[in-house]
Amino acid sequence: MWLIYGIISGEIPWSQGLANVIYACSTCGNCIENCRFEKFNDFLVDMIEAARAEAVNSGFCPERQKALLERTINSEKYNPYDEPNSDNEHLKKKYNLPDEAEWVYFIGCTSNYRQKNLRDATLRFLKKANINFTLIDEHCCCSPIIRTGQISPVKDFINYNIAQINNTGAKKVITSCAGCYRTLKKDWIKFGADYGFEIYHTVELVKQLLDEEKLKFKSEYKQTLTYHDPCHIGRHMGLYEVPRDVYKQIPGINFVEMKRNKENAWCCGAGGGVKIGYPDWALEISKERLEEAKETGATVISSVCPFCSTNLNDSNDEFNMGFEVIDLIEILDRLDFEIIE
Repeated sequence: MWLIYGIISGEIPWSQGLANVIYACSTCGNCIENCRFEKFNDFLVDMIEAARAEAVNSGFCPERQKALLERTINSEKYNPYDEPNSDNEHLKKKYNLPDEAEWVYFIGCTSNYRQKNLRDATLRFLKKANINFTLIDEHCCCSPIIRTGQISPVKDFINYNIAQINNTGAKKVITSCAGCYRTLKKDWIKFGADYGFEIYHTVELVKQLLDEEKLKFKSEYKQTLTYHDPCHIGRHMGLYEVPRDVYKQIPGINFVEMKRNKENAWCCGAGGGVKIGYPDWALEISKERLEEAKETGATVISSVCPFCSTNLNDSNDEFNMGFEVIDLIEILDRLDFEIIE
């Protein structure tokens, strides 16, 4: 914050070293929870992202983060992973999905291009739960380029995705990605989006089905498990109890908490462009989280964010921590359950 003040006041000139300090923050939001200055603590992450936008305008965006924008605006990619764009038509055919539906499953780039097991588990769950849903030719939700201050194309991407959703007639959008959830529900509004559909995370749907006694488990998941709060649905959106309520209702789970949890949870280390910009730093942050998980006696660390799962798993492999890293929906995909209408 002092560096940002220095930039604004003109006391500190932009430099690559200064930009690296500002970009090394994972924008996890822990500062929001712990800052005592209540008049502006809610805006601390916004200030960091605004400072990054100024870095971009001043020509000081770090080179590795620049790749996120270059890939995303590529007319054959539209995603930060440098993969050919998927219009998801093959998935619509595979799962026999309609063109119009009540729900749209917004897969998100990480699930669609890196965590396909989570994508497919979500598709199977939604089908088994008899959800009337479809898919769209989605382009990146823009979370990665918003976090890194590269905001010039954001409104165009938002408008494209909203038009695609509206074409289906859907009134509800569901995603299994914490980053997409925060971006669609919060950032799109911040960028002036006007839409008439509701945004859900998959964990909210599972909780609703359990509360309505429509989801009945018929098998067990006999593991000692600890839950990692993703920053984008935890501190950024206040969704703490819903995931825990779901895990605790899965038969067989021995649910244990890490010493830092909920609003004080330690970040996975991947957010805010840190994963691509400072990969070693991202792994070190994640290692600290896994060491904390080890203290609980858990053998499974689970989350509801594919980006968290990616970085936790990378660190798990790098440092031979011995965990199984798995998403909640992937656990449900392994279980036998029935849906009661």
